[in-house]
Amino acid sequence: MEPKGKNEIESQAQIEPETVALWEICFILLSGCIRSSSSYSRHDRIAVFVLSSTVQIQVEEKEDDTEESSSEEEEEEEDKLPRRESLRPKRKRTRDVINEDDPEPEPEDEETRKAREKERRRRLKRGAEEEEEINEEELERLKAELDEKKQMIATVKCKPWKMEKKIEVLKEAKKFVSENEGALGKGKGKRWFAFKMMMAKKWAKFLRDFENFKAACIPWENKIKAIESQFGSSVASYFLFLRWMYGVNMVLFILTFSLIMLPEYLWGLPYGSLPRKTVPRAEEASAANFGVLYDFSGLAQYSVLFYGYYDNKRTIGWMNFRLPLSYFLVGIMCIGYSFLVVLKAMTKNIGDDGGGDDNTFNFSWKVFTSWDYLIGNPETADNKFNSITMNFKEAIIEERAAQVEENVHLIRFLRFLANFFVFLTLGGSGYLIFWAVKRSQEFAQQDPDTLGWWEKNEMNMVMSLLGMFCPTLFDLFAELEDYHPLIALKWLLGRIFALLLGNLYVFILALMDEINNKIEEEKLVKANITLWEANMIKAYNASLTGNSTGPPFFVHPADVPRGPCWETMVGQEFVRLTVSDVLTTYVTILIGDFLRACFVRFCNYCWCWDLEYGYPSYTEFDISGNVLALIFNQGMIWMGSFFAPSLPGINILRLHTSMYFQCWAVMCCNVPEARVFKASRSNNFYLGMLLLILFLSTMPVLYMIVSLPPSFDCGPFSGKNRMFEVIGETLEHDFPSWMAKILRQLSNPGLVIAIILVMVLTIYYLNATAKGQKTANLDLKKKMKQQALENKIRNKKMAAARAASRELPQIFPQSHMNKHLPELKPFPQLLEDYSDNSLVPGRF
Repeated sequence: MEPKGKNEIESQAQIEPETVALWEICFILLSGCIRSSSSYSRHDRIAVFVLSSTVQIQVEEKEDDTEESSSEEEEEEEDKLPRRESLRPKRKRTRDVINEDDPEPEPEDEETRKAREKERRRRLKRGAEEEEEINEEELERLKAELDEKKQMIATVKCKPWKMEKKIEVLKEAKKFVSENEGALGKGKGKRWFAFKMMMAKKWAKFLRDFENFKAACIPWENKIKAIESQFGSSVASYFLFLRWMYGVNMVLFILTFSLIMLPEYLWGLPYGSLPRKTVPRAEEASAANFGVLYDFSGLAQYSVLFYGYYDNKRTIGWMNFRLPLSYFLVGIMCIGYSFLVVLKAMTKNIGDDGGGDDNTFNFSWKVFTSWDYLIGNPETADNKFNSITMNFKEAIIEERAAQVEENVHLIRFLRFLANFFVFLTLGGSGYLIFWAVKRSQEFAQQDPDTLGWWEKNEMNMVMSLLGMFCPTLFDLFAELEDYHPLIALKWLLGRIFALLLGNLYVFILALMDEINNKIEEEKLVKANITLWEANMIKAYNASLTGNSTGPPFFVHPADVPRGPCWETMVGQEFVRLTVSDVLTTYVTILIGDFLRACFVRFCNYCWCWDLEYGYPSYTEFDISGNVLALIFNQGMIWMGSFFAPSLPGINILRLHTSMYFQCWAVMCCNVPEARVFKASRSNNFYLGMLLLILFLSTMPVLYMIVSLPPSFDCGPFSGKNRMFEVIGETLEHDFPSWMAKILRQLSNPGLVIAIILVMVLTIYYLNATAKGQKTANLDLKKKMKQQALENKIRNKKMAAARAASRELPQIFPQSHMNKHLPELKPFPQLLEDYSDNSLVPGRF
């Protein structure tokens, strides 16, 4: 209901202008009067301002009416066109489609609609002869209208309309396109356009089907989506990471299998032809036993699975395949590919993150971005709701706790005590592993038949048990520190990572000690073999010169003495660690998850308390622990794949079975976490740890390749002082002398140092440029915030002004406004007064 007096004021303000410029001048003069006049009160000046605003609004409405009348005249002229043009559906204006306040058009009668449809079909059936009569102007109009309808189809989702109106407009636009698009292809010169439109539709459909096909080819997509809908994206992130690791290991396995294992199996010498490819005579009886094969000894040791089986011939087979060179280059290529794919994944995540600032609008971000829309399970949804509520409570408590003073000295003492216990745990675990390796070396010198199962697998079991129980101790120590839960989680992950990495490096140091012992043993064996070969040559010569009638002299490869082959020993240790870790993980899932879930499920009815909500309850899926275990295992794969080419294949089998086994365990035995969180922020944290362990895992391998001499009677590098000498041998035999000379000059230490310095300077420049861009982005953010604040203040002022203008008729009655409103002069008089300088701003 309009306030009293409003219509009268508007009727008085509707003064017929001669031009728009007249009222612009009036508006300027009235504004000047209001600013300078001191004889009028505040209410009078407001009244004059409202009157001028009303006059301007009337001018704008007059312009709109003029535009509408011109458009109506154009439509009337179109209606006067011949019948052929008027039968085509009239074009609807965009204003008529978008504006919800416009009145509904009058529905045409049924006879007119049928006549129009009949005429349209008749025209389409008559073919190209009559369509030639359509002039180019009408075709252009029809094409523009089709483009407008297609644009409406593409953007109808973004319109702020009701769903019923969206559906109605979409149906109408699609119907118009389907009915009139073919008309552009009729007649001369229009068939090519119709063909292009048809091919564009078919190509869009093909692309859509191809994208669906690619999505269907992604392995385990349905399983991961099912887990994501029930447990949220945080649990699904582990399985996505596992699938990504599966792809990386698949590439490593293809490289090692196609360029190392397969050529040796097809073109190399068969089993039993050389001592390195034959089981010793003393081990033949038990070489095929399950216990021996499970320990990767016997027949498994003398096969393509390990380094020592490969021959040292420069070329093998009818293709002259260079196996030693291929073995060395594939090992380096695997390391380079791993670095490349990890860095690429990290940069992609950094690009997707966008570098947003988490410190601004904390509560707004929590309100609008906390929910996980991929959750499809009611229990998970309830947990997520409770988690969001808890996050708000924690944020409020943190804001209040920032102003509360704490006992700093007590907190520092407790944190120091917790870190002291952590260091004791790490040191004790390292000592246990070193002690277990020493005992395994003593057991290796004894008869295997006298050893039990624990003595044979003591080292592997010690490492697995430490990885199982030490994280629980770290969790207990974290209670003393009283950190925020997120900070405590990062500390826990860092300590577990340090434990696993420390255990791995202690294991490597113990292996290095064992390798040195093997190298010393090789020297003695090599001397004994020299004497043995001399005796064999003497016996062979005697058999040739004597008058003996016995069979010719022959020594079986199984009877030839051989060295310890430290490379095969290193590969065996890493394979055993991988297999034992897999078995430990599966047994832990069966006992800790499946049997626990069965006990809670079936014994809850007859127990003294509620087992589902009390102790022991169902287990939650440990995301951080599983991801760290996966990273640790991948580090062992990178470290041992050079000495055991089969290790990537074994890891593929492990990841494949883990995907199915852990998916079953999650869906059957686990419950959603009480605090569900999104995993997008933690992807780079996991990838950063993976990159770190990749770097630390390749350092010992590169040290062994460069510094340690290879075994003299096993492996593709036997007979050389260092493994990398295969590059020089290839340059000498397979490349021209001038190319070998150039490559030697490029490998000059002075040139290498200069290249390294240039790379360091380039990295420093790029880092400085990135810092400058980051600083510029921060400055731009500050300016944008300041601009947003200014816009907010201006919008508040404008809203207050609108509210005051709406309340003005209630404040001033009509008689009061008529009493104080000045008398407006006609336009000629205004111009005359203004030219004579008699009209001064501030006077009437």
